Amino acid sequence: MAYEAVGTDLGFFTASADLSAKQYYFVKLASESTVTVCAAVTDKPIGVLQNKPTSGEQAIVRCFGISKVSADATLAAGDVIGTSADGQAQPITLGSETTVHVCGQAIGAGAAGTLQTALINITNGRGA
Repeated sequence: MAYEAVGTDLGFFTASADLSAKQYYFVKLASESTVTVCAAVTDKPIGVLQNKPTSGEQAIVRCFGISKVSADATLAAGDVIGTSADGQAQPITLGSETTVHVCGQAIGAGAAGTLQTALINITNGRGA
C-alpha cells in the first residue's frame, strides 16, 4: 500500500489547466507561477502534484520527501525514477541514450496503473 510522509511542499503555484485528475503525477513549470503535467520523458519536473486543482487553483507540489506517485510502468523497490511521457513515474536507466531527469527512487514495488511510494528528490540530474 502506498503511503506519504512529511516532505517539502511548495504551495505558491497555480494550475495552468484542469489538473484534478492528475494528483500524484510529475509536474513542470508552465510559467514562473503556474505548473502543468509533464508531457515528455525529457521534461524537467519540479515535483509531484499533491492535490487536485482545476485551472487557476492552488497547486501543491512536493519537491522533496516521501510521496505517492502514479506508476506508468512496474516499479521495483530501489528503481531510480523519472517522468513518463504523460507525467507518471517510470523506472529510468542511468546512462541510457535518451535524455531523462532523475526525480527520485521507488521505495515500494507495484504494477503500472497503481499508486506507489517514492522518495522524491528533484535534482534534474541527467540519466544519460
